[in-house]
Amino acid sequence: MSDEKIFALPIRVYFQDTDAGGVVYHGSYVNFMERARTEWLRAGYGYSNGALMKEFGAVFVVRSMKLDYLKPALLDDLLDVTAQVRDIGRSRITLLQTVRRGEELLTEAEVHLVCVSLESFKPVSVPEVLRAQLKD
Repeated sequence: MSDEKIFALPIRVYFQDTDAGGVVYHGSYVNFMERARTEWLRAGYGYSNGALMKEFGAVFVVRSMKLDYLKPALLDDLLDVTAQVRDIGRSRITLLQTVRRGEELLTEAEVHLVCVSLESFKPVSVPEVLRAQLKD
């Protein structure tokens, strides 16, 4: 996988993302990363989640996620939330995702996605047309 192929989505921190002290609530980072993964797939590879479901009868689900919270984001911060392919298996994709405020790394996550059938929710191969693009 190419280390240069990093997708970044700008996200502003709103009240709904924070606790009473104006600090981003830990669960909000998971939401930010979900949005970035969705837009990464759409912008980088031309597939929405809906298109994957319709065209291939498959969808990516999160199997596991390891997050490291390094520094807090605050109300009104403008963040860059990234997604980068680390590895691709038959039915899984491993991503590295980060949340940054400028050059400052706030949160880092390793996310393991599995491509599953909409019918059975059992693992299926990543569609070949998408796999080829992801490996570029």
